[in-house]
Amino acid sequence: MNQPLAYVHPGAKIAKNVVIEPFAMIHNNVEIGEGTWIGSNVTIMEGARIGKNCNIFPGSVISAPPQDLKYKGEDTTTEIGDYTTIRECVTINRGTTDRYKTQVGSNCLIMAYCHIAHDCIVSDGCIFSNNSTLAGHVVVGKNVVMAGMVAVHQFVSIGHHAFVTGGALVRKDVPPFVKAAREPLSFVGVNSVGLRRNGFSTEKVREIQDIYRILYQKNYNNTQAVQILEAEMEATEERDEILEFIRASKRGIMKGYFNHS
Repeated sequence: MNQPLAYVHPGAKIAKNVVIEPFAMIHNNVEIGEGTWIGSNVTIMEGARIGKNCNIFPGSVISAPPQDLKYKGEDTTTEIGDYTTIRECVTINRGTTDRYKTQVGSNCLIMAYCHIAHDCIVSDGCIFSNNSTLAGHVVVGKNVVMAGMVAVHQFVSIGHHAFVTGGALVRKDVPPFVKAAREPLSFVGVNSVGLRRNGFSTEKVREIQDIYRILYQKNYNNTQAVQILEAEMEATEERDEILEFIRASKRGIMKGYFNHS
């Protein structure tokens, strides 16, 4: 149902049961899945691919060109999954030639005034509280929670099921399953509450805690800790995910709180 005061470009592909409120603007080369609600004064620009049953609140701008001086108008996209809610005044920029897309998964909640820059990959089930911002090329794992006013440096990775406290400056990679807090940002424990909410057993949470004791509380460097984990800890999906994250980290993982000089 399109309101007469909304503008929808003839080249946009709008599915059934999409509601577009007055004063919204839908540009060319946009696709919107069925059941999605587009609030008043939302602007959806070229390259947007929005899934089913999403809710996009007033003032948001989706798929604007990236704020990157190297961008020369290449054909790139912003892809948003199903059942994702984007609250007021959120900005999500489309990709550059790095990934050719910016992606936000399904079942996410992106609260008011958040910014997701070009070439970011945000996985399913994430919650970003108000005013949290991702610089370009950031990768966020599934079920990550960021409290308000988190600022993430470009090219940082945040692992699955991590929790980042409010007001944090994220300059280093945040491994899976952890809580990150303090300044400089540090490991302050395993995200046990979030893990249990997502179906992890008490035994599995304890296993993850044992892994991070070796990484952060035994005074080993990362290379030593990885060797010990491989030699002494049973191979499980979670152990291997943590090890792979550490090996793949290009910026280096955040330190433990007591490891900062």
